[in-house]
Amino acid sequence: MAMPPKPWPTGLCEELEPMVRRVLAPNGSPYTYTGTQSYLIGTQEALTVLDPGPNDAEHLAALTAAIGAAKVVAITCTHTHRDHSPAAAPLSRMTGAPIIGCGAVMLQSDEPRADAPFDLEYRPDQVLEDGDSLSGPGWTLKAVATPGHTSNHLCFALEESGALFTGDHVMAWSTSVVAPPDGDMADYLASLDKLYQRDDRIYYPAHGPAITKTRQLVRGMIGHRRQRERQILRLLEQQPHMLSDMVPLMYKGLSERLLPAAAQSVKAHLLDLERRSCVVRSGDLWTIN
Repeated sequence: MAMPPKPWPTGLCEELEPMVRRVLAPNGSPYTYTGTQSYLIGTQEALTVLDPGPNDAEHLAALTAAIGAAKVVAITCTHTHRDHSPAAAPLSRMTGAPIIGCGAVMLQSDEPRADAPFDLEYRPDQVLEDGDSLSGPGWTLKAVATPGHTSNHLCFALEESGALFTGDHVMAWSTSVVAPPDGDMADYLASLDKLYQRDDRIYYPAHGPAITKTRQLVRGMIGHRRQRERQILRLLEQQPHMLSDMVPLMYKGLSERLLPAAAQSVKAHLLDLERRSCVVRSGDLWTIN
């Protein structure tokens, strides 16, 4: 999906539906689209800030203005890449609200994204597991464990409205990067299937537009990953390849700055195929089994 023309609504508080508002952070990039979207969910009596985003003074000021006099009862994160969770700690100090959501991942990721290595300062007050929930007057936000993009990734279902906040797991503008060692392709595909079995009315991702054809998009994403897997197997049936040779063959025309991220997803596919005994490797060389 092409980037929309500027100006983007950075810093503006936009109402999406009753009890759901959105504030866009000023961290747009080829990996974050127009930026991280922080969601304010709930009412004046009890509000949750979901994915508070980067620790950026401008964004924190916009969140504070959007919160106004509302009582923040929780600051919630889908996962702990640096474009999602660093604002949780300062916002917690400002509002007195606990950080409740995904667990911490203490891993220095080798993912080649300036905005995405893990937030090693993230310290949740409470970790939510699959099916755990937060609630306030008229709303219930239930955690849906969706590992794959990261091992700690959660989506959140607003049960009263049928909305699902999908973080980086499902987005309309791009597929999610799955970067080992923490990202896992088998987990990612299982999590996609988990969402396909649901009947959510609308997805609100952390980056990019809302998604109304939810199951159709997920079905397409599963098909896309299976197509990439078949592409890898066809290449290796022809001859053994190194990862660095496979990526430009698989992603013809992709911008050079995005090729390292694509390589991470190919690596995740190879590791999954290796576990399933479909491929083997010798040093840096991969071959069909």
